[in-house]
Amino acid sequence: MSGPGRFPEPPVVIVGGLHADARRAAVARLLADVPGGVVLHHDLATAAAGTVVRTVRDATGLRSAGEAPLVNDCACCALREDLVPELVRLAQAGGVPLAVVELWDSVEPKAMAEVVTAGGFTVTGVVTAVDPALVLPYLGNGDDLADGGLAAAATDRRTVADTFARQLEYASVLALAESLPGSPEADDEDHELLAQLHPTARRVPIGHGNPAGAPPAGPELARAALAGFDVEAAAAAQHPACALLPAEADAHGVATLVWHRRRPFHPERLYAALEDLTCAAARSRGRFWLAGKGDTLLHWDAAGGALCVESAGPWLASLPDAAWDLVPPVRRAAAALDWHPEHGDRCQHLVFTSPGLDRDGLERLLESCLLTDAEYAAGQAAWDRLPPAFDTLLEV
Repeated sequence: MSGPGRFPEPPVVIVGGLHADARRAAVARLLADVPGGVVLHHDLATAAAGTVVRTVRDATGLRSAGEAPLVNDCACCALREDLVPELVRLAQAGGVPLAVVELWDSVEPKAMAEVVTAGGFTVTGVVTAVDPALVLPYLGNGDDLADGGLAAAATDRRTVADTFARQLEYASVLALAESLPGSPEADDEDHELLAQLHPTARRVPIGHGNPAGAPPAGPELARAALAGFDVEAAAAAQHPACALLPAEADAHGVATLVWHRRRPFHPERLYAALEDLTCAAARSRGRFWLAGKGDTLLHWDAAGGALCVESAGPWLASLPDAAWDLVPPVRRAAAALDWHPEHGDRCQHLVFTSPGLDRDGLERLLESCLLTDAEYAAGQAAWDRLPPAFDTLLEV
């Protein structure tokens, strides 16, 4: 394990993404921008044979290769166990100005950034490489990763869409690789969709090579990737209780609806509308309040026509005052922004982003799922007697 002052530790940039050609283009750009930079990659495609193949290379080619055995039949676990020791070896060897961790296709950057940071290294940037023309097809792909040979473990039940969405939304930098071989040309709608899905990310065009007559790409990707990254803040920005969700937008045929209300959902009506709500947008996420479960903040996460609903812990309003000292400050700050004198931080805060979004129809459907005036006036005791339509979905 590394430690401050023992040896110079190179800054670490994590590059991931399901768009493999775009990812390789981003890594090549970083190596060109930072002479002497080294790329560490674990190939999980060999997991079926019981190992993960590790390679270390620089701009001139392969420096070393090896294998890491699976841990509990999990390729991702092997990656976690092997990653920091390899970074330590690179640091001990010296002379490495930048360590690029190139993640395998379906590996999500959040867990790896946290592993690297816990190992004593500094993550200066998380880059998700994207082919803009493929954003909508990937967000609409509800296939299991396993169907495409992209699962990281035998128990991996993720889909292409939800994995891609998390890779995209966690990154501080989006490297946009366009005009890739075999890929269609991206248009204004593709770029607008990316901008609305993750408006705070720095978007850096990296192209694919340099077309005739085009000026050579500058070091903008390296500057962005080395600008700094706060792992704790990034995790908080993804947590449903204090997520940094997109804002209202409407441009180039793409719209984002932010729906915020102070009344709970009726469990049966919302449950009956789930399929229509899930399919209404390419991507939707946020937090919601369900009558009869007033202590539980529920997380909404949908992509590719599939919805995940799960408990994200308690609403702060349901906690005793003494417990507030145990809550992270960012969580308390987020609750304060939503605070209501009667309901505290309980609310509906859902965001839907899609080309061709039917905003009016979606709002009508959402409104129809709320408690009516009479149901709302009946109070908490009556809400607790409503049919528990979500119990099976929440596995309670």
